[in-house]
Amino acid sequence: MSSTNSFDKPVGVLGAGSFGTAVANILAEKNEVLLYSRSAGKIKEMAKKRVSQGQSISHRITPTGDLMYLANCCDIIFPIVPSSAFRESIRQISPYLHPYHILIHGTKGLDLSGKKIRDRETPLGKEDIKTMSEVIREESVVVRVGCLAGPNLARELADQQPAATVVASAFEEVIHAGQKLLRTDRFLVYGNKDLVGIELTGVLKNIIAIAAGALSGLGLGENAKGLLISRGILEMIHLGKNLGGNVQAFIGLAGIGDLVATCYSTLSRNFTVGYRLSQGESLAQITAAMDEVAEGVNTVRIIKQFIDHEEIRAPITETLYKILFEGHKPEEALRNIMRLPFTEDIDFNFERMS
Repeated sequence: MSSTNSFDKPVGVLGAGSFGTAVANILAEKNEVLLYSRSAGKIKEMAKKRVSQGQSISHRITPTGDLMYLANCCDIIFPIVPSSAFRESIRQISPYLHPYHILIHGTKGLDLSGKKIRDRETPLGKEDIKTMSEVIREESVVVRVGCLAGPNLARELADQQPAATVVASAFEEVIHAGQKLLRTDRFLVYGNKDLVGIELTGVLKNIIAIAAGALSGLGLGENAKGLLISRGILEMIHLGKNLGGNVQAFIGLAGIGDLVATCYSTLSRNFTVGYRLSQGESLAQITAAMDEVAEGVNTVRIIKQFIDHEEIRAPITETLYKILFEGHKPEEALRNIMRLPFTEDIDFNFERMS
């Protein structure tokens, strides 16, 4: 690559999980990269074996456990850590961040602040639920914030298969920086100004992906999955609008594109949770055996509390809540969806929601 395609400073990646590692390798095609892990053992392994999460890492990637060093070296940082650890991660790096920094996160989850996160039964209002961009703004002085969203299965990215993503931000310079850093011959990067909408698409599709995995595990067929996906995108739009997003975000690459990919891929952690539930495993058994977080599980819990507060219907989310947290059998709960009295293909007004 010519020097005109790269930035003068290294780019930072906060989080060395499977997706963080894959993004670091894409960034390293054009730039030097600092890849942060809080595990000293993992840093040593990456430095010595040049491997992270089963992926070979580029010679341009330098592992580090020093947040001050990463923030001082990098003007642009990609935080890619589980939502459960996201706020604390931003708090830890916040003392070293400045208004000139750009943060583009890749975390498809929601955050709850305060004691409500410890009370599963407490209804949640919109003001209690935060996207990761909101967490960044609450916990740091950084203003120029963006996110990555799209059909970006880490394993396929690691295998260098063709893919695309969306960089969303209210700031054109954030979108342009993300595109310049990430775009390659096999990785397309689109821009979108609706940051909250794009964040919510990535979050809410994980709910539908769990249901798709359960359907597959039960052998209910592709017709049933087609029904699930079509009803699922409508439920995503309905929930997304109530959470502050716009319809347009849900019908593009980060919405339908990501939804289809995760609903059909055994590489998806959320699909895997649903599949294994349908095979008779408990949620505790599944999560104990997984190396990384399936964000959809916590999202189901949060959204169930939200719809209870708002008194709105979200039948797929409600059904999954019963399976995940109330011990209902997947085959019985999912078949109940087929008995719901839907009479119209699209049962809410798109123009009103725009």
